[in-house]
Amino acid sequence: ILGQNEVKLQLTKSADAKRIAHAQLFIGPEGAGMLATAIAYAQYILCQNTGNENNNGNAACNLKFSHFNHPDLHFIFPVNVTDKIKKHPTSADFLTEWREFLSQKPYASYNDWMDKVGFKTQPFIGVDQTSEIFQKMALKSFEGGYKIMIIWCADKMNTETSNKLLKLLEEPLDNTLFILITEHPKNILQTISSRCQITKFNAIAPQ
Repeated sequence: ILGQNEVKLQLTKSADAKRIAHAQLFIGPEGAGMLATAIAYAQYILCQNTGNENNNGNAACNLKFSHFNHPDLHFIFPVNVTDKIKKHPTSADFLTEWREFLSQKPYASYNDWMDKVGFKTQPFIGVDQTSEIFQKMALKSFEGGYKIMIIWCADKMNTETSNKLLKLLEEPLDNTLFILITEHPKNILQTISSRCQITKFNAIAPQ
């Protein structure tokens, strides 16, 4: 993670102390590395790493993160119809493209994601995705620890999706962690923001 040393220390200290807020909101400008940090934070928690780094915990677990396919890590991100997916698209329909995207451009933007998949209209997080969220977070943890859901570009949730997610945040399941990421916090429902622990990211210097 480039820069963001204060954020990194804050997150790893909370994990080491077992004081992990069940809902967290990462706020910052484009290019600040919020998505990369969220994934690294999830790895730190799920793989039981220590010492502020992700190289000394469960080796098999850490290896899964190199391919972004740990069974207790889930992603929700903006999608839309394509020539291939014509109805009710969800994040699950684009996981192959998403993992390639993360490998190639971990600091990429919403527009980069649009270009990667070739969406014909702007992708968003619609109500079809809420059932996917509920289903994945209700599953038993594969490794007996946390289940973590990263919602990227959370400001792209429509009102119906936001209201359904709010219910889940109000009555969280045991050992679940939601990390919402946004560059536009004013577009997040206040009722959602108020239930999240907020972490603010600074812009990274060009050099």
